[in-house]
Amino acid sequence: MFRWSGPGIPFTLGVSSGDPRPDSVVLWTRLATEPLADDGRGGMAPEPVPVLWEVAEDDGMRRVIRKGTATARPEFAHSVHVEVDGLRPGREYWYRFAVGDHTSAVGRTKTAPDPGQSPEISFAWASCQQWETGFYTAYRDLAAQDLDLIGHLGDYIYEYGIGPTGGNRKTPLSAAHGVAVQTLSQYRLRYALVNTDPDLQAARAAAPWFVAVDDHDVEDNWGGELSPTGATPENFLRRRAAAFRAFFENQPIRPSTLPSGPDMRLAQKIPYGRLATFFVPDERQFRSPADINARLDPARSMLGLDQERQLLDDLGRSRSTWNLLANQVQMFQLDRLTDPGLQQLNPDTWDGYAANRNRLWAGIAERRVSNPVVLSGDAHVNCASELKADFGDPESPTVSVEFLGTSITSGGNGSDMTTGGTEWLAANPHLKFFNNQRGYVRCRITAATLRTDYVVVDKVTTPGGTPSLRRSFVVESGRPALQEA
Repeated sequence: MFRWSGPGIPFTLGVSSGDPRPDSVVLWTRLATEPLADDGRGGMAPEPVPVLWEVAEDDGMRRVIRKGTATARPEFAHSVHVEVDGLRPGREYWYRFAVGDHTSAVGRTKTAPDPGQSPEISFAWASCQQWETGFYTAYRDLAAQDLDLIGHLGDYIYEYGIGPTGGNRKTPLSAAHGVAVQTLSQYRLRYALVNTDPDLQAARAAAPWFVAVDDHDVEDNWGGELSPTGATPENFLRRRAAAFRAFFENQPIRPSTLPSGPDMRLAQKIPYGRLATFFVPDERQFRSPADINARLDPARSMLGLDQERQLLDDLGRSRSTWNLLANQVQMFQLDRLTDPGLQQLNPDTWDGYAANRNRLWAGIAERRVSNPVVLSGDAHVNCASELKADFGDPESPTVSVEFLGTSITSGGNGSDMTTGGTEWLAANPHLKFFNNQRGYVRCRITAATLRTDYVVVDKVTTPGGTPSLRRSFVVESGRPALQEA
């Protein structure tokens, strides 16, 4: 085993795995002896460090079946992304890392099922975890679930400056945290702050993850090459390059996704046996500028025309029973007033790109895609909605359903219902459920049904929140409608 010549414990940021395939997964860690060092380097010297990794068939790491050495390099913030091949489909494995006398926590991962097999799938997803707003109580509960897969749909970090007392966390922070995140060292430091959370570390070590980028991972409401705060495209792309690089360094994604400057391959397709395929589109990098008045302009796109075509081609080729669009922002039309003549539509969601939404669902119908279901985040509320061929006509056909999941902390404790939620339900007959608490969403899929559970916690602004099951829905295969479980 390699000798560790530096001071301190190197595995302060935990371990994680991701992008499961039938024969492989990605293992991740990032070395940091001083994770909150102001320069974002985690207390590490500017030299490469050899890291031993092991994969075993048991949680005691006695039956090691794969092992090797990776190099944690300073130019990648001493992160490690190991692609482990030659694994068996649909199997649990455990893994760990070591440097010198120091050994990481043991993580659990699982490969995707054989493409011809249809075992039941249990997965969960989350989004929007503003660190200073509260505690990651929901992750403690999520980590205790027996899950095959975990998704994060964006806003893993927030770019805002954090005060010296750490907001609701009441954790003293240096002045380096008090400014808006813009440079690579600042993004690295923000990821380190978030990843030191023990409940998040437990969830990241509990099952393989897939991850998406949304706005706060770079800057609130950004799209394409444009900053909503008026920065020049040159300066914004410099910021986007830093954000993408730090995202790569801190997530369990494959080395092939390493960004090139401000460009990064973010869209993903994750086949999961015969039962399901997860499609994770990139809804930020190629979108047209936000303009609610041009929402019906067919030249505008949320995805970019090339990605639109690719997504529809992939959906059309899918032979999965369920096809899940792990979507960053709300897709159903939301009139936020009770007067239908005074629609207030959010230009940052799919309502701002209605022509693209119409094309997407027309293409899905034309290709007869089996059981398309939308999973979303971003909005800091729980919603369950039916997606209509024509949102202006409540009697029009339902083409799919959308499960919108709330935030982990963003928005504070919340409440079960708000005045706005009551108005939303009254003004949008396709919206069947609203809740304004924090939590995550859990799903179980069989060949016949998809069951969705909304898990909420009663408080996040102080420790000790209690999780509970707020509402469950079932969707039957071949019948795009919401049924309460």
